[in-house]
Amino acid sequence: MKAYEIRNMTLEEVRRALRDAEENLANLRMQQALGQLDNPMSLRKARREVARLKTILREHELGIRKLASEEARA
Repeated sequence: MKAYEIRNMTLEEVRRALRDAEENLANLRMQQALGQLDNPMSLRKARREVARLKTILREHELGIRKLASEEARA
């Protein structure tokens, strides 16, 4: 998911996406530990997705950049 797509989501949608991404990352790490991970790049993509979501949430909390749903209400 691209950063601009995340910024167009509501706060609750971003939090839900973060929860899902963290679950996915945990599953990928489990597969890697068991030697069942087919594509090691998927682990890297999942880590970056979690980081992207956390960064955008933190920007919102600090008031650096609002989510699009918040800007529409203002």
